Amino acid sequence: MSEALDNNRAARDAVLARVRKALSKDRVDAQAQAKANADAYIAAHRQGPRPDMPADLRARFIIRATDMSSTVESIATLADAPAAVARYLDTLARAGGERLYSGVCWPEFAKLDWAAAQLAIESRPTVGEDRLGITGCFCAVAETGTILITSGAATPTASALLPDTHVAIVRAERIVSGLEEAFGHVRSELGRMPRALNFISGPSRTGDIEQTIVLGAHGPFRVHLLVVG
Repeated sequence: MSEALDNNRAARDAVLARVRKALSKDRVDAQAQAKANADAYIAAHRQGPRPDMPADLRARFIIRATDMSSTVESIATLADAPAAVARYLDTLARAGGERLYSGVCWPEFAKLDWAAAQLAIESRPTVGEDRLGITGCFCAVAETGTILITSGAATPTASALLPDTHVAIVRAERIVSGLEEAFGHVRSELGRMPRALNFISGPSRTGDIEQTIVLGAHGPFRVHLLVVG
């Protein structure tokens, strides 16, 4: 009797395993088909009117970012970033601000020689008390002077939103024409939509009081962009 029960259980488990495998395959196939349908829909529909864009997207991005109250410096290589950050912080101090010497950065910048620039930069998400956050970006939009940050373990968004001063490193080859191209890169490179997309166009601001623009209302007081390349 016991042997018969064991055989029944084994047969049942085998059937359930086949059912689970089939359901899993169906789910994967359904997700792949849904993505293919969405891509086909987007490809089949024309985009709306868009402004003419120059061939030099890098120069256009810098102009528009400055229009949005960001400050911008161009650097030749990523290794130049620590010295550039130090120069920027010196500029803030000369303007009457506090000279910052510490902050946080994304993991991809952890091995830069921050100490040589006399900066104590830790590779970790901000805990809310850090005054300086150094991040990269997924891409940048020339049309609006905007950077796009996608959420993820290696790209903690709080480091761009909580500190008073946000320094973002922008690779010139990642500057695209418009939002349409930015979303296209998200779809093609990430495979799935991240939990959050953050489009940042200069410091935080509000015009709620008498329509007077105030910077640093609910986020960084200042955004400094280092364009590499």
